Amino acid sequence: MSHPFSGVTVLDLTQIYNGPYATFLMAQSGADVIKIEPPGGEHLRKRQGASGAAMPFAMLNANKRTMTLNLKTEQGRAVLLQLVAKADVLVENYAPGVMERLGLSEAVLREANPRLVYASSSGYGKTGPYRDYPAMDLTVQAMTGVIDSTGYPDRPPVKAGPAMADLLAGVHLFGAISAALFARERTGKGETVEVSMMEAVYPTLASALGLYYGSAGTAPMRTGNRHSGMSLCPYNVYPTSDGYLAIITNNDQHWNWLVEALGCKELAADPRLQTVKGRCENMDEVDAAIGAVTARFTKTELFDLLIKNRVPCAPVRTVPEVINDPHLHARGSLQWIDHPEYGRIVVPSSPLRFAGEEKMPYRPSAALGQDTQAILSERLGMTPAQIASSSRASSGRVRSSIQSYTTVRSAIRHCPSRFSNRST
Repeated sequence: MSHPFSGVTVLDLTQIYNGPYATFLMAQSGADVIKIEPPGGEHLRKRQGASGAAMPFAMLNANKRTMTLNLKTEQGRAVLLQLVAKADVLVENYAPGVMERLGLSEAVLREANPRLVYASSSGYGKTGPYRDYPAMDLTVQAMTGVIDSTGYPDRPPVKAGPAMADLLAGVHLFGAISAALFARERTGKGETVEVSMMEAVYPTLASALGLYYGSAGTAPMRTGNRHSGMSLCPYNVYPTSDGYLAIITNNDQHWNWLVEALGCKELAADPRLQTVKGRCENMDEVDAAIGAVTARFTKTELFDLLIKNRVPCAPVRTVPEVINDPHLHARGSLQWIDHPEYGRIVVPSSPLRFAGEEKMPYRPSAALGQDTQAILSERLGMTPAQIASSSRASSGRVRSSIQSYTTVRSAIRHCPSRFSNRST
């Protein structure tokens, strides 16, 4: 037990970003994650757009074993249920109703393994009027007010650059699975957990909601680079001679340090600007005055000066600068690898750190179906001939000699599941 989830087996039916990030965090916490893909691979493997469009697959699927199953066939479902009987967690992020149409409803999974933690994530959840709406990061950003609150008030709204809805849901899904495993240790029973992308995103509107209620709904929601609640000033991205610097003052002390560092005696002496409230009431004037001074410095000069004077700030950096960030590389959060499919790339490890434990050794994402034979042999005791037969059946080309779906369900109904090799 060298990592929190050592000995936990996770069946990963997830795709794209949302679910795969949750199971990536599980794998990086020691779980044996078995990624089960359809014969052609999950959608992210097949992206052909801009160069490197499929590379995020490598980022989100490290430390997982991979196998293929065609869950649209009776034989593929039978194999999955045999795996379920010996697993701890099954995770999927299909649209609501897909698992039921596949004949793999919660009741069927629970019959195979009463101790199974069944986790799912979708755009809007399994209930409610939005249940069947198509959901991607962009559409969820639109639905949750993220796009409406991003950009400048006199310009069209824009989406947040990062895939925030997908990844936020993934983090929440990881948390839900962790809580369900903890509960199972106390009760001995499996839990069913669900995360809606929309519900995971809503709390990010906290500052915008403050502005909405504080203005009785009259203030424009798009505030550019200013505070979303318009309740802090200075709070903006300010020009330098070679780029931009983000500066935030959370209180009067920060303000005093800022104007002293910049030598802005007039601002320091202005009675209107002695409080946060006063500065917010004169936001345009404050931003213009600060920007006129910051433009005289290079980005590095200004950052060094303000950090020395304890002013919260950061340079606005490019994606290549972040990829090569010395801090993240020094901490081992980022590392260069030679990936067998994607070549020389930078990949992240888990942000979760556990004191006294070494980080999981990094294993690059595996090729499609790379571990199918090993998994079926190890977990189900299949012979090479049975594996060959099931592989043909799982691709839908010929029938398998595996027991029929009904027979397998009957057989595994009485198969005791377990928390890996731990006693309950």
